[in-house]
Amino acid sequence: MAFVKAQKSNAYFKRFQVKFKRRREGKTDYRARVSLITQDANKYGTPKYRYVVRLTNKDIVCQIVSATIAGDIVLAAAYAHELPQFGLHVGLTNYAAAYCTGLLLARRVLKTLEMDDEYEGNVVATGEDYSVEPADSRRPFRALLDVGLVKTTTGNRVFGALKGALDGGLDIPHSDKRFAGFDKEKKELDAEVHRKYIFGGHVAAYMKTLMEDEPEKYQTHFSEYIKRGIEADGIEELYKKVHAAIRADPSIKKPEKQPPKEHKRYNLKKLTYEERKTKLVSRLQALNSAAGDDDEDDEE
Repeated sequence: MAFVKAQKSNAYFKRFQVKFKRRREGKTDYRARVSLITQDANKYGTPKYRYVVRLTNKDIVCQIVSATIAGDIVLAAAYAHELPQFGLHVGLTNYAAAYCTGLLLARRVLKTLEMDDEYEGNVVATGEDYSVEPADSRRPFRALLDVGLVKTTTGNRVFGALKGALDGGLDIPHSDKRFAGFDKEKKELDAEVHRKYIFGGHVAAYMKTLMEDEPEKYQTHFSEYIKRGIEADGIEELYKKVHAAIRADPSIKKPEKQPPKEHKRYNLKKLTYEERKTKLVSRLQALNSAAGDDDEDDEE
């Protein structure tokens, strides 16, 4: 009779250490996080900022975050769902929207730190690689790119958000190898292709293709564009207006709250002490008056 050798003994399970919760859930790459948050000892507690970009099905999240022992602190944040306030109501999760969100965060954090006049960034988006130059008074705001668990493929939307932050005036160490339009064979960035993605040219090209080949699919796929009267030829001009609106005022715009609706009440309202006292007095007065009327009737 053959015996199966135990690969994991009792001693193994005694020494087994459970991984961190966010590692088990597949949310945090702790190896990358350690290198991003470890600060030099001679910095004496100076915050080390990360430019955090996260993509969801319906939103793009950009944040400036610093790590402390108590937890992460968010200095500023921008979201793709804010873009309708700047004139962009459609396509809030594509490469061009990621660029707008990164630009919004950059302008917002620089305005918060009162550095927006010194560091305007790249005002005209040409698609070429851009790095901010230090001014005479203060150094540019520096942060490290944190992409989380996303696969860093060429043309990924996280690099659209990176390009927006760079053009907005932030100092983020980077390479142009992952921007949309980078040619592996030539080993150089095609600025025209990159500019096309920044201004939604790839969306416009797809709109034209669908319009010619599959009109029914075009009506379904771009129904929101059609409803708002946005055509393929007008997309670039739309993004130019959005960029200008973000630069004009990147501050957070609070939505106007609607007054609460009056709900139908099915139970009795709870009375205060004074209301109960008044109600009792009125009931006693009514009883006394009724008793007085009965006495008068009996006398007659």
